[in-house]
Amino acid sequence: MTKIAIEDAIPHRGPMLLVDEVVEQSEDHILCRKTFTPDEYFFQGHYPDYPLVPGVILCEATMQAGAILLSKFVTEGEGVPVATRLNDVKFKKMVRPGDTIEMNVKLNERMADAFFMTGKVTVDGKLAMRFDFACTVAKMENA
Repeated sequence: MTKIAIEDAIPHRGPMLLVDEVVEQSEDHILCRKTFTPDEYFFQGHYPDYPLVPGVILCEATMQAGAILLSKFVTEGEGVPVATRLNDVKFKKMVRPGDTIEMNVKLNERMADAFFMTGKVTVDGKLAMRFDFACTVAKMENA
């Protein structure tokens, strides 16, 4: 999936678009990648002497992968996927500038407009983070 196709699937844009490529996708699973370059905006303050990708950014990147998976359920202009719950978040490995993460998301269940998923982030095949999360499709309102 190209960057244009990713941008067609979800409303995120730089610098908050955190998916570089979709590696594979099925009805209930998606695998995406993101490489963190040393000039990412958050490395300026997290932490200047030992830059780390913030855990919340790992969560956000994984939820964006999930949003791409869910995009087939959203009619254009109807709404946007938003997180409603994060459970059992576990961080296992630090992610640093230059690392490429793989975000593996599985859709476990759908109940009406609620989607329940599990996300795992790996770096070089090693688990960096895992969590369960839920999303819904929120109506878009004028700003």
